[in-house]
Amino acid sequence: MSRIGKKPIEIPDKVRISQDRSIIKVDGPRGSLSVQIPQGVEVVADHGTIEVRRLSNGRKERSYHGLVRTLVANMVTGVSTGFEKGLEISGVGYRAEKSGNVLRLVLGYSDPVEYRIPEGIDIRVDKQVSVMVSGIDRQLVGRVAAEIRDLKKPEPYKGKGIRYAGEHVRRKVGKSVGA
Repeated sequence: MSRIGKKPIEIPDKVRISQDRSIIKVDGPRGSLSVQIPQGVEVVADHGTIEVRRLSNGRKERSYHGLVRTLVANMVTGVSTGFEKGLEISGVGYRAEKSGNVLRLVLGYSDPVEYRIPEGIDIRVDKQVSVMVSGIDRQLVGRVAAEIRDLKKPEPYKGKGIRYAGEHVRRKVGKSVGA
């Protein structure tokens, strides 16, 4: 039995769950999300909790059991509280600014890099070097943060670039002049 899959999901007061065949829809104060459930797994919602059960003990059903439970739990958390991912920009002259639906980043290239913010994502910029990506879809928040980080990954010699908040970058020693 999957340890993750057998844990029930608590439903907050303002969250509503609806099921139409294999599609689960979760509505809450921050928005709504839906996911298609694969065959062999069923989702049962009753009395303020959601339970994920597998219909047989086959290999695919066992692998989907924990996955479906995690996806549904992330949807419930997303529509009730949301998700955030922080990014830090370090380097002389490196900065970010948000204007409308575009995030402009000055990262040491000849021209500023412009990143279009996808629908459903909110980006805040604090002090031009701290970027907070937030939204209700955990996968989308993580993907957007990873795409922004990939524009200029932190380099190991001076540590310049974009890193996740709290990420530790291993530093290397530069060249030494031998006499």
